Amino acid sequence: MSEIGSFSLLLALALSAYSLLAGIAALTYVGPQAERLGETARRAGIATFAAVLMAALVLVTAAFSDDFSIAYIFHHSNRDLSAPYKFATLWSGQEGSLLFWSLLLAGYGLVLRLRHKTDQRLFAYASVIIAAVQLFFLLLLNFAAHPFAVVEGQLAADGNGLNPLLQYPEMVIHPPMLYLGYVGFTVPFAFALSALIMRYPGEKWIHITRRWTMVTWGFLTIGIFLGAHWAYSVLGWGGYWGWDPVENASLMPWLTGTAFLHSVMMQEKRGMLKIWNMWLIFTTFMLCILGTLLTRSGIISSVHAFAQSSIGSWFAWFLAFTLAVCVGFFVVNKRHLESEHRLESLVSRESSFVFNNLLFVLACFTVLWGTWFPKLSEWVENTKVTVGPPFYNSVAVPVALLLLLLTAVGPLLAWRKTSLESLKRNFLWPSLGAFAVGVVMIVFGVRPWGQISYFYSFVAALLAALVIFTVLSEFVRGGRVIAGHTGQNLWLSMVQLWHRNTRRYGGYVVHFGVALVMIGILGTPFNQEAEKELGYGDKLNIGKYTLVCRSYTQDDKPNYSSEWAVIDVYQRDQLAGAPLETMYPERRFYKASQQSQTLPQIRPHFTNPLVVTDLYLVYEGINQDTGRPIIKAHLNPMVSSIWLGLLVMIFGTVIALVPNASAVRAIAPARVEAVPLGAGD
Repeated sequence: MSEIGSFSLLLALALSAYSLLAGIAALTYVGPQAERLGETARRAGIATFAAVLMAALVLVTAAFSDDFSIAYIFHHSNRDLSAPYKFATLWSGQEGSLLFWSLLLAGYGLVLRLRHKTDQRLFAYASVIIAAVQLFFLLLLNFAAHPFAVVEGQLAADGNGLNPLLQYPEMVIHPPMLYLGYVGFTVPFAFALSALIMRYPGEKWIHITRRWTMVTWGFLTIGIFLGAHWAYSVLGWGGYWGWDPVENASLMPWLTGTAFLHSVMMQEKRGMLKIWNMWLIFTTFMLCILGTLLTRSGIISSVHAFAQSSIGSWFAWFLAFTLAVCVGFFVVNKRHLESEHRLESLVSRESSFVFNNLLFVLACFTVLWGTWFPKLSEWVENTKVTVGPPFYNSVAVPVALLLLLLTAVGPLLAWRKTSLESLKRNFLWPSLGAFAVGVVMIVFGVRPWGQISYFYSFVAALLAALVIFTVLSEFVRGGRVIAGHTGQNLWLSMVQLWHRNTRRYGGYVVHFGVALVMIGILGTPFNQEAEKELGYGDKLNIGKYTLVCRSYTQDDKPNYSSEWAVIDVYQRDQLAGAPLETMYPERRFYKASQQSQTLPQIRPHFTNPLVVTDLYLVYEGINQDTGRPIIKAHLNPMVSSIWLGLLVMIFGTVIALVPNASAVRAIAPARVEAVPLGAGD
């Protein structure tokens, strides 16, 4: 089986190399055979997908058949591993994840090459660039990180098993979503570089790139949030984002990709920011490669990273080569990117996009600096100095607040220049709504003047409310205009409004989701925690709850052994009646890998009519002296709003991808020739 997989990868390497070289020759050759040569290059690229797919299928089949003669399967699977996780073996280790990356890239390339008739020459250039990236990953798979290496010596009866932290349902979905985002940014990068090389006239490449970027951005967004939810549900520390280097690696291209999706509208509408947009998409792609370098080189420590290896130098050289190519073609063709207009007013839609982009880039630079600072300090001073959440939060929190403000203000501004009267008219009702939310928060006990973190949370709540009311006001105002012309009800009018401009109103829905996410994050300063060793009948108080340990027990299964506690949850000081619910925090020990995993129990509750709070219980382990479990409890308000916000953001992205409804055209009656009186008599 390993021979089939190895042959498939060698075949894919040869096909990808031919697609690259023949594609370059077809683009530079002016003879009559150029078109035929280009067609063979396109078909070789398509065949590359089939060869890489075959290699991936072989690896998955080896996992399901427990073929421990393949070293990768031995290290990342075992006989008692359940089927979904055996499938996830494909991306659970370094070699398999690189094969999965190559498979997704070949899949993106397949779609691009099948749609080549949209603009044959532009797509031919993009196909060549994708083939070059594909060639790099196939060289890695064949010569540096071979997934089909064979175990030497006597075969073991069972494998080492999958990392326990990955044996969680979301980990079957989270890495593919993240990789679809990472890999997908290769396509807009390829189109942007192609347009620069060709000195492509007009903005057609922007229209093509926008849809690819939105799809990719959507996948990356899902991947990041699923990773946060996995950290919240599995790691047992009560949080969802710790500014870990690998978390940061996924966030950086998301920030620059989001900036590109906003600023590209400036180029479409006004012919501005052409250089900026080109470098945003170049930077986004290179940040994806940098993130892959971080997770595979061992250069920076992370609980999410793969083991230290030598392939980090491959990525470093590839990154340097990519940067050199981008800089070289930019220097040669930068005159082609001159802006057609200039910024006319600070109070305009254009200025809001400029400030929006600057804030996103500032946030990205902060994350990049903080991530690499330990290594930079080690190189310069021979002392590794790490930076923690306070450093990131000192910049991220103010930037996030300013971005929220721009999210609320931007849609209400006009292109070129906005009048003061228009601002007053558009901001009145959203501002009153946000003010009302602030009053209600104070009535329910929020005191923003207590600590700086409380103040930030209060301001974030007001700005999130302003965003929500702005979005609603835009839908209602546009819906009323349509209702006035058609006579239909407001709801149907708003649906019709969305159909007329799906990109704009889908973006508003995404903004609504972002506001919900911010509402979830702002609850962090109000978190509570408590920890106690609990025997039978012992109690632990936290917030308005009393936790009573009913029992604790153990179990043994083929893949793992487990121990857990049975905890009854009561309203505080109301222990006479039935419990509100019973929770079962658990800890597992996986036999194959000899590693343990925490499985917290999380239950949302309404602590007041406006706030949903997660009760989060963790089984910390057993006190070996007393034999009793140690239970840690967290109260985390508003976290569920983050996951709800993700759903809204993805819904908005899907809406924005739907084509606009065609304008309704009335059919003119057939022309009737006038017949003179008396004619024919």
